[in-house]
Amino acid sequence: MRINYNVSAMLANNALANNDNLLAQSLERLSSGLKINHAKDNPAGLAMAKRMNAQIEGISIAGQNASDGVSVIEIADGALGEVSDMLQRMNELAVKSANGTMTDTDRETIQEEIAQLKEEVVRISETTEFNGQKLLNGEFDLKGYCNRTDIKVNSYSEEVPVKTYTITELPLARENADGTGDYVLDGEITLGDEFPDKDNITASIKDNLLTLKNSSGFEMTLDVSAMDLNNTVSDTNPLTIDATGIGPMRLQIGANEGQILEINVQAVSLQNMGIERLDVSTKEGALDGIDRIDGAIKYISGLRGRLGAYQNRLESTVSSLNITNENMTAAYSRLMDVDMAEEMTRYTTNQVLTQAGTSMLAQANERPSQILQLLQ
Repeated sequence: MRINYNVSAMLANNALANNDNLLAQSLERLSSGLKINHAKDNPAGLAMAKRMNAQIEGISIAGQNASDGVSVIEIADGALGEVSDMLQRMNELAVKSANGTMTDTDRETIQEEIAQLKEEVVRISETTEFNGQKLLNGEFDLKGYCNRTDIKVNSYSEEVPVKTYTITELPLARENADGTGDYVLDGEITLGDEFPDKDNITASIKDNLLTLKNSSGFEMTLDVSAMDLNNTVSDTNPLTIDATGIGPMRLQIGANEGQILEINVQAVSLQNMGIERLDVSTKEGALDGIDRIDGAIKYISGLRGRLGAYQNRLESTVSSLNITNENMTAAYSRLMDVDMAEEMTRYTTNQVLTQAGTSMLAQANERPSQILQLLQ
């Protein structure tokens, strides 16, 4: 027996210290509800959990973004519904004006209502907005640019590849022999090889809007209302068109870069709908107006149909994000959350061991005092 070094007490103290550390860890896990409270608890698991948590938070915000996109489309579609109703009223008035029983005075009265309806269409286009951003004035349409200031890109479809196009011959002339009126085609347009399936692209012009389209969805419209006929388009002076592919509203519908949905909303203008010069004050104008309004109704219906497709996709996106969020949260919980029943079992065991260790340390500390009996 020795009194300088109480080895038994040292062993009991080490065991007590270990048990006390385990008891402290159990207390921390039970009080926080987390299995990983420090990086030392599970370095790899912590790194995985933090990345997963960032995804969960991002997906939650992406779901809100998609819901905002649905709201944008609902606002735009509501406004377009009103425009559609006004076009239906215009059609009724045009049909009425085309009737032979109408006098010129009657048609002038009808034209006054037509003019008011056209002004209201313009007002809706310029004032419909979401969060201060106008939706129907072409602000979120695909952007394109020409190398000439007298020709502008009015619009182009999503099927138009992003690239630069060239036109080496653009034969236009004035509608009237005296050099006035709208522009009309005066020959064949020569397109560059950049145009896909260019041999099947047809050209047409109406109200100074030149449209190039084919059956595969390629459609490009140029505004030539200000074109200078003295500045001829030729091989040495080609017209170049830069279809940038930018401009639509970009919705971030995912937690990662590049997970976006672009919403393209064409301008709701009288020119695009073909009713800028709608005049039913004469019988001939009323007959022409019936055709123009029919084209406008098709234009608005096509735009609403595309917005409806966007909305259905966004609603599916919201549902998908919600499911992903649920599953990823469950996976995160399995990594981070402590099993309370299992941890409580460990806590009870460690508590008993700590109490036993404390008792044994007390006993070990008493052992050197027994040597005093040998010295009596």
